[in-house]
Amino acid sequence: MNLLSKILSLLIPQSEMQLQHLPTKTLTPFRIISIILISSSICITLILVVFISLINSSKHDRNTLTPSDYTLHSTSVEHIVFGIAATVDSWPKRKGYVRLWWEPKRMRGCVFLDSMPENFTHDNSLPPLCISEDTLRFRYTYRNGRRSAIRVARVISETVALNHSNVQWFVFGDDDTVFFPDNLAKTLSKYDHRLWYYIGANSEIFEQNRMFSFGMAFGGAGFAISYPLAKVLAKVLDSCLQRYPHLYGSDGRVYSCLAELGVGLTHEPGFHQMDVRGDSFGLLAAHPLTPLLSLHHLNHIDPIFPNMMTDKAIAHLFEAVKVDSERILQQTVCYDRWFSWTISVSWGYAVQIFQNNVFLPDVLRVQETFRQWKRNNVLGSSLYTFDTRQLHPDPCRRPTIFFFDNVKKRDAIIKSTYRRNRSDDCLVDAGSPKKFELIQLFTEKLNLEFRQLQAPRRQCCDVLPTSSGKVMEIAIRECREEELIHMHP
Repeated sequence: MNLLSKILSLLIPQSEMQLQHLPTKTLTPFRIISIILISSSICITLILVVFISLINSSKHDRNTLTPSDYTLHSTSVEHIVFGIAATVDSWPKRKGYVRLWWEPKRMRGCVFLDSMPENFTHDNSLPPLCISEDTLRFRYTYRNGRRSAIRVARVISETVALNHSNVQWFVFGDDDTVFFPDNLAKTLSKYDHRLWYYIGANSEIFEQNRMFSFGMAFGGAGFAISYPLAKVLAKVLDSCLQRYPHLYGSDGRVYSCLAELGVGLTHEPGFHQMDVRGDSFGLLAAHPLTPLLSLHHLNHIDPIFPNMMTDKAIAHLFEAVKVDSERILQQTVCYDRWFSWTISVSWGYAVQIFQNNVFLPDVLRVQETFRQWKRNNVLGSSLYTFDTRQLHPDPCRRPTIFFFDNVKKRDAIIKSTYRRNRSDDCLVDAGSPKKFELIQLFTEKLNLEFRQLQAPRRQCCDVLPTSSGKVMEIAIRECREEELIHMHP
């Protein structure tokens, strides 16, 4: 029984009882006035109850984001303000990464430096530069650490102080963090920006998380803080920083202050710290079932495409991003019954063909193509936070790889082409996937809806009949309701 029903049950019988006890003789003016007053009191009480109920219902609706609210309250890139940490020495070498994803007409934010570069002239293709405030009043006691961690932590309060309007989220990263802004906006749309959210990801390395905290968003991968939480954090950040001079980095200080506010980390695996070295192919080819949000430490890994420099390789990836951002690196697996091949697609990056039937859970494991972050063999430094599998010791028995070459869109159909990597000297026979020169993928633009973001499902693919002996064609589509991804007899 709600509040309105309870009051009705209490008030109405009492009024009836009062009327029943009234004498049957003619009512006097005094009795008439009394009845009117009692009736008026009941009416006023009912009106107040209804009014209070409507207010409470309205408050509840404003604090709950339902699927029907998604269109009204969805997040776009224009609702995000970026705070990028850099130094006067690092910025000239890394600004090319930021130029890849920054769109001046759509984006707001600032790159925070420790001092202004000499002979500075503003580049309209880059964010504006801001000079960080002095931090000498804060202690820093971590041995052999960098006290610039304090300045970087304060990028949060200094970004909030820019006082931009119509802001839903603040996103923070380094100058070597490559963001995928449209994917970022779409992913943040899952969350109610009016609530307190701290969103990010851990390191790929178990030992890094053990040392710095599994509850901390690693700053190089980037992290997001909702507008109301950022406003509060900016007010208390300086007083909080005074208590943590012993911590190493900026992200540890931010995490500690948010913990004091009672806020925990919401994990989004699309952020990538990339705490690995060498060939990152295994990580990128087995991306989690979520939009790609960021890449970091690009100078510490090999170029992601062969025969390219790092900056050119990332720019090449963005050719696919510009056509279908939400599909980039999304892994799809299908099986060729004729040859018993297993085909793994990482859209916009690479296609792998295994010469045998590989069960789907094994295909989804990350191949260890990379090296551990720390060069010394510290216990736990070679343990990762995801499932891995070893590369076959014989290169000729590893999957054949086709790297992204180009993409074209015609009407609603997107055709992306992948060219075989010729880095080995393995023999080619009629039953080898190495006989193919190209693989062509046919897809429609991926546009994830609210429910798909909340409950993602991997898509399916089909190997298409082709008249060319040098080209394999594959169509990617949504899976049917009861469809299973496996090798059919």
